[in-house]
Amino acid sequence: MPTDRTRPPAIAVMRGLLPFLRPYRLRIAGAMLALLVAASLVLLLGQGVRRLIDRGFAGGSPDRLDGAALLMFAVVAALGCATTLRFYLVSWLGERVAADLRRAAFDRLLTLSPAFFETARTGELLSRLSADTSLLQSLVGSAISQWLRAVLILIGALAMMLATSGKLTLVVLAVVPLVVGPLVLFGRREKRASRVAQDRVADLGAQAEEVLNALRTVQAFGHEPLDRASFAARVQRSVDAAILRVRIRSLLILIVILLGFGAITLSLWLGGREVLAGHMTAGELSAFVFYAIVLATSLSGISELWGELQRAAGAAERLLELLAERPTIAIPAHPVALPRPARGTVAFEGVTFAYPARPDPPALRRLDLRVDPGETVALVGPSGAGKTTVFQLLLRFYDPQSGRVRLDGVDLAAADLAEIRGRIGLVPQDPVIFSADVWSNIRYGRPEAGDAEVRAAARAAACDFLDALPQGYDTFLGEKGVRLSGGQRQRIAIARAILRDAPVLLLDEATSALDAESERDVQLALARLSAGRTTLVIAHRLATVRRADRIVVLQDGAVAAAGTHDSLVRENGLYARLAALQFDDTGNLSGTAVGPR
Repeated sequence: MPTDRTRPPAIAVMRGLLPFLRPYRLRIAGAMLALLVAASLVLLLGQGVRRLIDRGFAGGSPDRLDGAALLMFAVVAALGCATTLRFYLVSWLGERVAADLRRAAFDRLLTLSPAFFETARTGELLSRLSADTSLLQSLVGSAISQWLRAVLILIGALAMMLATSGKLTLVVLAVVPLVVGPLVLFGRREKRASRVAQDRVADLGAQAEEVLNALRTVQAFGHEPLDRASFAARVQRSVDAAILRVRIRSLLILIVILLGFGAITLSLWLGGREVLAGHMTAGELSAFVFYAIVLATSLSGISELWGELQRAAGAAERLLELLAERPTIAIPAHPVALPRPARGTVAFEGVTFAYPARPDPPALRRLDLRVDPGETVALVGPSGAGKTTVFQLLLRFYDPQSGRVRLDGVDLAAADLAEIRGRIGLVPQDPVIFSADVWSNIRYGRPEAGDAEVRAAARAAACDFLDALPQGYDTFLGEKGVRLSGGQRQRIAIARAILRDAPVLLLDEATSALDAESERDVQLALARLSAGRTTLVIAHRLATVRRADRIVVLQDGAVAAAGTHDSLVRENGLYARLAALQFDDTGNLSGTAVGPR
């Protein structure tokens, strides 16, 4: 992320938005044409004022007065139509570009590898999707066209002033450098202050999102006073940053108004003396004052809109940083197709891997592991042994630093990600339930599945409780499935995997949240599901894997032992010690589970 000293100018940052504007070239052209017409009509009003005074009032003819008034009304009506058209076109453009930016940023987030999210804060990313795009929507849908309109009117007003009175124009021009200087100086400072203010708002979102997601834990530990104080401190830092930006903008507006309208007052005084001396007509002075007011108003508007541009530049910079992120897991330009039909052979060949955020010690050390089609292999071992990492690499959330992971003989690094993951079904230890109904949550495993298939998968996963919900399968399950128990959430996740019908199954302690009766039912369902499929099971409750074809004991990222339950117990190694914690002398479950991963 660039520092204050290396950040590009606002205009350079805004160039990054050009790809989002190009598809709407015709709309932009229409808006620019309406803008030019509106600006020209504003300048024409000055001549209408001159004509109204010199030919209407001073001429003493009611007919001339009526004609001048009708001309003024026609100009005003045309100005209203042009301004309305410009407003509609640029507002439409702002909404469309903001929507495209949000979609592009969200699409980019979905492609980024888990390594990116190890350090990124969810609340800060959400701030970029919402607050930053809203700023850019305001810029594209309003500020830019107003700024261009103000510049055009300023140039036109200056030209008309010169044509009316060069002497008075020089008086006004003497003030312009005094306005432009602060405009540039304060604008740069405001851009830096705006970026800081936006970052502080993102900090607020990040903390609020984290605390609300863990609200039960916060309340259980009585942590509310500390979290209130921490959030209040962040709010104050956000307010301080915003007030600094407001202070800079306020000073800029003060300077522009004082100098701009001070020059108008001076020119009006001098012009009045010219009229009294007979060197100007009253209509010419009125027109000059009109153009001077238009020029001063344009300068004031440019100063305010310049501040908006600086704020939007900070937002654009943050969004473009996100859009510039590239996933560390790249899809090959010409991926190798996985063989069909799928067999489900899994192989780890000399795999060494360390997580980017914690490179030492490595999670896996020269791991060699092969799982044949239809085989059920359980991975056991103490916390940090590398069990979950095996799943992460097989799903290609990460690539190993050395060695290869193969699926059906194809190196995952050479295959298409969608094809790899399409052959894998996953039941995580902490099941994810989306804020939707039952249909959508189970159908997440295979979106095209019919209702009958969803119900069949639910029955296979012992989800009999679904029919008893208030609206059955149409019941909204709440955010993160808050309306369900832990065991119910787990069974919906199992139903989702059953519906996916993938040749490779990854079961991460899939029955950990179930009671004994439900566990028996689900184990029977999983046994039927696993038949003919390659299944890898992470297990802490060893009773769930005693019937596995093979148990692989991991320790410090390497295979410490492998075999059946009975053979591993006889070896009297690490597995025997883990088993002793959970089974009594007769081999029955003692009720004690090995600790978390």
